[in-house]
Amino acid sequence: MSVTVRALRLPHGEGLPLPSYQSAQAAGLDLVAAVPRGEPVKLPPGTRALVPTGFVLELPQGYEAQVRPRSGLALKHGVTVLNSPGTIDADYRGEVMVLLVNLGSEAFRVQRGDRIAQAVIAPVAHVEIVLVDALGVTDRGDGGFGSTG
Repeated sequence: MSVTVRALRLPHGEGLPLPSYQSAQAAGLDLVAAVPRGEPVKLPPGTRALVPTGFVLELPQGYEAQVRPRSGLALKHGVTVLNSPGTIDADYRGEVMVLLVNLGSEAFRVQRGDRIAQAVIAPVAHVEIVLVDALGVTDRGDGGFGSTG
């Protein structure tokens, strides 16, 4: 299935690639950092930073973009997306920003053009919440975290 997503490149995103898939069956579009050349974002251990991508996305109604970590950054450096997955709603028209956090033991620098996260475009179902007096019974019941083994 193919969905058209329109993108607006912001002035500080000039020269950077569009969000793109890195393989034929990749689920996520790689997002790159649009920080100024020669002015990396420094992430000491335990800190976070909001990193610009240089793009605004126009998602079709009924879709969202989920901003997710890149596994290589997490494995090699302990750098991940703090609010993962971050949600970009179809009616949002601001710059796509990535909230990175350094959970590693070494400082990390985000340079211009670094692949920092991925965006998965997904359909969204809108639901109607109906207030009732009782809910259906299940084997699990109200068992919470870890209750199923």
